[in-house]
Amino acid sequence: MTAKEILAELKPLGKESYKRVLCNNHDVKEPCFGVPVSELKKFQKRIKVDYQLALDLYDTGNYDAMYLAGLIADDARMTRKDLQRWAEKADGGALAGATVAWVASGNPHGKEMALQWIDSTNDLLAVVGWATLSSLVAITDDDELDLAELKGLMQRVQRTIHQSPDEVRKQMNSFLIAVGIYVQPMTELAIEMGEKIGPVTADLGDNSCQVPFIPDYIRKVQKRGAIGKKRKSAKC
Repeated sequence: MTAKEILAELKPLGKESYKRVLCNNHDVKEPCFGVPVSELKKFQKRIKVDYQLALDLYDTGNYDAMYLAGLIADDARMTRKDLQRWAEKADGGALAGATVAWVASGNPHGKEMALQWIDSTNDLLAVVGWATLSSLVAITDDDELDLAELKGLMQRVQRTIHQSPDEVRKQMNSFLIAVGIYVQPMTELAIEMGEKIGPVTADLGDNSCQVPFIPDYIRKVQKRGAIGKKRKSAKC
């Protein structure tokens, strides 16, 4: 299948009510059909993995196609240039905080690029960077993680989160939560830092999204006995 053919199939699946929510409440830009994620996952099941098709879909600029591109991308084959281009175009909705971060976390260059992105003065790239780091700790075994490096990143969050832009602040908060729930040796430190940081607020637009309190979120996962349980894939 080609990107053009898939766009033709996606268009009639769009729901105007869902599109309004995406565009009005989650800063999704046109073009957008408003196709529910459940429908996009049917395409994912059918296509499975296709490196070139994913690139072509993302390059259409259509939000639904870009989200689908992340689901079918061959993460490991993505080049640094591919990842950088995707990150720079990830404007709106779940593209920066999910789609591109998922793909980057499954790529050999993902961590290196994430560490570069979080240093960027471009808020969009910083969001992708922190989200990528969150995905990495969720899918990487603890013995393959650099715990000293993670601790340094956690300390950076503690130092700078309240001075960071809204969307970046949200992703930094999510990163500390991710470390706390997926990296068992760092759980208590994440809770301790979360207590010192205190409640985090961010203007996330006209929607019901909230920034969770780090210690409360981690403790809920503790009560379920799910601390340290890794995900098979960052994509969902």
